[in-house]
Amino acid sequence: MSFKDLGLSTAIIKAISIAGYKNPTPIQYKAIPSILKGKDIIGSAQTGTGKTAAFVIPILQQLDKFKHQKKSGIKVLVISPTRELAFQIGDSFTKYGLFLSLSNKVIVGGVSQFKQIADLKKKPEIVIATPGRLLDLVNSGYIKLNDVQTLVLDEADTMLDMGFVNDIKRILKLVPKKRQTLFFSATLPKGIKKFALSILNSPEEIVVAPISSSADTIEQFVCFLPKNEKKDFLMSFLKGSQKSRTLVFTKTKHGADRLVKQLGNKSIKALAIHGNKSQNARQKALNDFKAKHVSILIATDIAARGIDIEGLTQVINYELPNIPETYVHRIGRTGRAGINGYAISLCDNEEKKHLNAIESLIGLRIPTYQQQH
Repeated sequence: MSFKDLGLSTAIIKAISIAGYKNPTPIQYKAIPSILKGKDIIGSAQTGTGKTAAFVIPILQQLDKFKHQKKSGIKVLVISPTRELAFQIGDSFTKYGLFLSLSNKVIVGGVSQFKQIADLKKKPEIVIATPGRLLDLVNSGYIKLNDVQTLVLDEADTMLDMGFVNDIKRILKLVPKKRQTLFFSATLPKGIKKFALSILNSPEEIVVAPISSSADTIEQFVCFLPKNEKKDFLMSFLKGSQKSRTLVFTKTKHGADRLVKQLGNKSIKALAIHGNKSQNARQKALNDFKAKHVSILIATDIAARGIDIEGLTQVINYELPNIPETYVHRIGRTGRAGINGYAISLCDNEEKKHLNAIESLIGLRIPTYQQQH
């Protein structure tokens, strides 16, 4: 099946082609027709499966079709748990709407409100926002949500895990009851699905590539070593793969900063991205990494959610996560769009229980690094 088979406009198909995509992914060819029909959606797909385009493309087509409507308010509201993901979604709207006269603006915390307020005065049809900043601007009278036709909750599981449930409930009271709601989540535990069903109208459930599986395009390894030897191993490994862009995961913000400093002391340049960094610092680090000005990015899980970096070669778990699904999210930053990726996890004795949980979830015994190289 091609994108042409989905009934998309010539302008959108042209933009998709320029972006380098030929055929829709499973989540795209299942979700796009239903969204175009105006149905509410519960969509579940792991990272790297094209989930963002699955809702961005049909939303753009719907908006373009009805652009003659006289109302000039916000027509589409996308709620994102993190700033990085919000900007990524905004980039997708710009990329796929290249030949459409539709505007989108990103509204997030961590930066000055003044530019965002100025952007809102330009009356964008699409707003992508993090919950806190959105509600701040609503309370200040700069945003009205009474014209919203489509509401998207993206990475809903992360949003609720981060404690945004009350903010989401407040936002739901501000948008029209008669609307299309698209609910996307990497995981669908009972609590999250129950919440989704409470706010959606006869939704269609679309489940693709469940979180219990890791992509076949990712070569995975685990390296067993004492905790105090991880730093030296990482430095040696990185020096041997300096041309490869590498995303390294730590558990804590402090740990990410400390690792950047330790690597720097050995003339290995790396940047950190986490919640304590200002939005400008986070965005600059991400842009430098994407532009290959720096080849190593150290990240925490929340800051990295939504990072989509084309051609990311490898992911290193400097510390294993205690939630097995998080492992799948982490390594899913590589091996995207059919390109092969590489993931290695450093596991000390205390983390073996986390490794067992991960292997149980993905149904795979991860090969030992020493045995393969």
